[in-house]
Amino acid sequence: MLDDLPPDLGRLHALRVWHAMWLRRIDDKIAALQKREAEQQHGRQVRPAEPEWCVELGIGDGRPPAEVHVGGCYAAGKRRRPVGRDEARRLLASGVRACSHCQPDTALDILDLPTHPVLAATAADRPGPFRSRSLQRTRPSPEQAAPDDQ
Repeated sequence: MLDDLPPDLGRLHALRVWHAMWLRRIDDKIAALQKREAEQQHGRQVRPAEPEWCVELGIGDGRPPAEVHVGGCYAAGKRRRPVGRDEARRLLASGVRACSHCQPDTALDILDLPTHPVLAATAADRPGPFRSRSLQRTRPSPEQAAPDDQ
């Protein structure tokens, strides 16, 4: 029989203390990991459901709504609050911008959103190539028109 333990009582007691210390450290680590796992599980169970819609709030006096998002949109900023379906539709109809990433207007089945009056006015005032195609003239100017038979 192979006996690799020390033959004297002093060293055997030292080994016992050493291993008891390691067992206590291992047990403490196991308990800490079990507690963390239980806390994470509890957090997953009590986490509030993600809102269906949210509105990103502007900065300044009163924090006016700036943009409407679908609940899980990654582009929504930190200043936001959850809103219901009806309020999201009302905000979009009143001219609040819809997020171009998650497109809440499409998800809410809103087809024709009113354009913001300030943005529409500035687009009409832009010169030449910066104007939108829908605002450009459809008829040729008199200089470009073909001369009539004279």
